This record gives sequence, C-alpha cells and structure tokens, in this order.
Amino acid sequence: MELKLNRPICFFDLETTGIDIGKDRIVEIAILKVFPNGNKESKTWLVNPTIPIPKQATEVHGITNEKVANEPTFDKLAATIHNMIKDSDLAGYNSDRFDIPLLAEELLRAGVDFDMKSRVSVDVQTIFHKMEERTLSAAYKFYCGKTLENAHSATADTDATYEILTQQLERYPELNNDMKFLSEFTTRKKIADFAGMIAFDKDGDEIFTFGKHKGAKVDKVLDTEPGYFSWIQNADFPLYTKKVLTAIKLRKLNTK
Repeated sequence: MELKLNRPICFFDLETTGIDIGKDRIVEIAILKVFPNGNKESKTWLVNPTIPIPKQATEVHGITNEKVANEPTFDKLAATIHNMIKDSDLAGYNSDRFDIPLLAEELLRAGVDFDMKSRVSVDVQTIFHKMEERTLSAAYKFYCGKTLENAHSATADTDATYEILTQQLERYPELNNDMKFLSEFTTRKKIADFAGMIAFDKDGDEIFTFGKHKGAKVDKVLDTEPGYFSWIQNADFPLYTKKVLTAIKLRKLNTK
C-alpha cells in the first residue's frame, strides 16, 4: 500500500554510542525520504562521534572506533542532514522516545535550530504496540510460553505478572534488576521536552519533574526565582530542554 502524503516523510534510524539522549552521540544515520509522488531518496552516513564508542554499543551495531575514525563529525554533516529533513514529517521505530530527541540534541549542538512545531512524527513501534494484543494472557504466552489459566482471577493474574517480570529480566539484559530503574523505565507521562524534565499537569500547564521545584508550575518558578532559569541554562541539561524552557520564558515576556 502506498502512503498518502501531502508532504515528504523521512524514515530514519540512528546507531549511537549509547542511550543517554543528552550525552551520547550518533555514529550512523540512515534516512529514507519518501515523496508524495512515490519517489524515494536514501542516504546513509557514518559519523565520527568525537567520543569513544563503548564496547557494549559496538556489540549491538558493529561500528568500532576505528571504522569511524576518518569519518566526518556530526557538525560537518548537520546542514546536509537538516536540508534533507527540514520540509518533511519524520518516522521511525521508537523514534518519538529516542531517535528524534537524540537527533534534536545533535542538531542543536551543531548550531542548527530544530523543533517539531511544523511537522508531525509517526512512531511505528507505537502502532505495533497499540494494534497487536497486549493483554496479560498474550504477554504470559509470549514470555513464559504457557497459557494463562483462570485469566482475570486476581490470584492467577498476580502470579502471572510476577513470572512475566522475571522472564523479561532474563530476556532483556539492558533492564536493570532494580525496582527504581524499572519504575522509571515503565513510567510514561505527557512531556514538554524530550527528556521528560518538563511535563504537563492536569491543567495543561508546564511543570518541573525534577529537583527542588518538582511538581511546580514552570511559569511560577520563573517569576519567584528567576535565577533558576540561568542555572538550568548553564548546567548540564539537554539542549532541547533548555530550548523549551527559553520558549516558555519568552512566551511569558510576550504576554506581559
């Protein structure tokens, strides 16, 4: 089935030095641009990340420090990559939570302004998760290889949930066997920035999700403690978080 497009859409994927959006770097980027008339354009770049590629990352994607030693750094490719995607919507697999946030950090770090205001994103992983059965019985069958008897019995469901978690920890070595880690890993909320440091409350207002002002409305904090803005801007926070905070501050100034 052909996609019905009003504008181009860029499917893209990143290989990286790790999964820390604020600190890790791209080592490979591939983009498939699909145009409304059905034409396609494909580009792939290896990238020198300027930081060492950890062994565990190389074990995943096969890209070594030696392989990218003579490749261009991202700041040399940023303008070309931005020109390819700037008129397009974006799509990927788990792209909303990883690829788009990390790409945004790299572009902003290279001095290329980037936001999602004039485009939409399609995360194919989310479609998969929403369309395929995600019941407890299906998870029990997938992870444990057994049929869940007496489904929707509280005791059976509780025992199955425990067994599923133990099997998930066996299956996915990247999951830490630590409840705080697992709590954070499984928590999703509506966020204003990619890193989840600024979220929305029930009124739709931005709130901080960390530090001494956790849960406080951002605009109120900017009024009562203006130095907090400067502290975040000068500290080691993701660039996109700083960009969102700046936009909130400018919005406040424009409404006065």
